Amino acid sequence: MKLTVIGCSGSFPGPDSPSSCYLLEAEGFRMLLDFGTGALGALQRHIGLYDVDAICLSHLHADHCLDMCSYHVVRTYSPQGPFLRVPVHAPADAPRRLAAAYGMPDEPGLETAFDFIGLKPGVFEVGPFEVTAAPVNHPVEAYGFRVSYGGRSVAYSGDTGESTELVKLASGADVFLCEASFLERPGLPANLHLTGRQAAEHAARADVGTLVLTHLVPWYDQERVLHEASLGGFGGRTELARSGALYDLG
Repeated sequence: MKLTVIGCSGSFPGPDSPSSCYLLEAEGFRMLLDFGTGALGALQRHIGLYDVDAICLSHLHADHCLDMCSYHVVRTYSPQGPFLRVPVHAPADAPRRLAAAYGMPDEPGLETAFDFIGLKPGVFEVGPFEVTAAPVNHPVEAYGFRVSYGGRSVAYSGDTGESTELVKLASGADVFLCEASFLERPGLPANLHLTGRQAAEHAARADVGTLVLTHLVPWYDQERVLHEASLGGFGGRTELARSGALYDLG
């Protein structure tokens, strides 16, 4: 199983990264976790334009799903298409919300390109992967994911505040993609995002292998995020996510 970070910028694209998007590959099957703003461009550096086999959307904020609209155009109107529909595991309101974002009244939905499957907590199969979805703490319906293959696993927080469900989901994962959107300060809102320290605390409780801090908001100093993570009691490897980073899990 291979993991490639396509986009890791939080809330909006940064100068060096699109918004949230992660590519997982095994047995020639390619699955995306999230498809945020600007991700489609960077994705083409790693796989062919039409090579996505499945998509899982953690939630429906724009920085996690908006490039679905562009990818609808790719798969519906390409001179080589149209192509078979891509299965999309997403919160139940995804077809309506994405159609509203696409905003074409004479083309009311995106179902020509995507086969939407409503998410709920639990385990399901996507190609060769076993995917576990668990609810996390965010103002909208939101999920974290654990993707397993061949005895190895990647956990992904999506967007969340502090969450016992996330610790369970990430337990023993080889790689933990955990959001670290906030810097430490008094009065941070609850149930919205994590700091680097909180991400590390979750990683320590889950006993993961490698912690990758992601959803890094461009207006913050990323080295400070990394420093704050060092105060969270996690003894394993900790690093900042980077667009283009590859993790080969064997």
